[in-house]
Amino acid sequence: MPIVTSLLDIDWYKLTMAQFVFHRYPDVPVIYGLTNRTVKVRLAETVLLADLRDELEAVQRLTFRADELAFLAAFRRADGTPLYGEDFLGHLASLRLSQFSLSSGPDGQIDLRFVGPWAEAIFWETIALSIVNELYYRQTAPDRDAAYREGEVRLAAKIERLQRYPEVRITEFGTRRRFSKEWQTRVAATLANQLPTQLTGTSNALLAMTLGLPPRGTMAHELFMVLAAVSGAGPESLRASHGRVLTEWYQEYGDELSVALTDTFGSEFFFHDFTAEPARAWRGLRHDSGDPAAFGATALAFYAGHGIDSRKKQLLFSDGLDVETIVSLWERFHGSFQLGFGWGTNLTNDLGYAPLSLVVKVVEAAGRGTVKLSDNPAKAQGSPADIARYAQAFGHRRGAYRETTY
Repeated sequence: MPIVTSLLDIDWYKLTMAQFVFHRYPDVPVIYGLTNRTVKVRLAETVLLADLRDELEAVQRLTFRADELAFLAAFRRADGTPLYGEDFLGHLASLRLSQFSLSSGPDGQIDLRFVGPWAEAIFWETIALSIVNELYYRQTAPDRDAAYREGEVRLAAKIERLQRYPEVRITEFGTRRRFSKEWQTRVAATLANQLPTQLTGTSNALLAMTLGLPPRGTMAHELFMVLAAVSGAGPESLRASHGRVLTEWYQEYGDELSVALTDTFGSEFFFHDFTAEPARAWRGLRHDSGDPAAFGATALAFYAGHGIDSRKKQLLFSDGLDVETIVSLWERFHGSFQLGFGWGTNLTNDLGYAPLSLVVKVVEAAGRGTVKLSDNPAKAQGSPADIARYAQAFGHRRGAYRETTY
């Protein structure tokens, strides 16, 4: 049986972003590319490309089922209107995922790209990542039962640790780099059973449906990256694209999904561009690169500077978390924010084998290369010339390099 058997086996933010894209930029031509940031692992020498091709082609044959569309149609905003409009659900009903190209690069890495209009290609990211990860661990961890036994021991220790902090709230964020689909399901079910008041939900839409968990997710870096690329090459256009994303996202979803991702072009620019009015209106912020404690302190000062009570704002940490980092951040910032923790790789891929740091990002939009600057240079993306041009436009200062373990 293929690894991915449902188009709903994706992160929730792919759906929220897909509706935004469908309504505003459906035909922008994009290219997504796979990057292995764990460069010491020559991925193409471990994952059989024929197997990967078979898995991707199986996904291309999938369609959204009627029960899946009904599940999405049932979600309501605070005012009672549907979260997903009939027009978007109709788009999903007829959706076929876009084309891909696959080969082995000279560096021993997999050259995998997805090409098509943005409204179709957007769905590939977390699907491709979960497939590549599972194929990799099938080769490197063939004794699945032994791996699961070790995983159970490690998961139990994490649960025991968190049970001492009953106010800590976590969201299962592990789809993109899970050890396997089966293991992610077991982890989410175990958390729901043993941490019922601390687990706020899952990022995986299929698990939300099958396990009865709240789905969680808002936006990702690609919105800022694509809108910057299509805006033009000039520095003023680049800078204006950032606010354009925030404005149009709020127009689409209002307060409902107003947790802003802060680091695409550096959090220093974000806090400059995120003025008092949106700071008051939006529910909160998500941290995804750089020193989390330093970011929390900056966010605290930012809200105080605008006369905003940070205790009424959400702060979601989601960068390479482990249980001790979660506890440390909670001890430092509880009482200052409504804290949450999006827990990914270390939760769904901690079974005694070294994790991979894989990403699938938009690498081109409307014929232009895309750029992500990030607060962590290890997460930067783009050609050297484009990175330099964006850094100048956004006044970006290179932060401390933090190895991307996850």
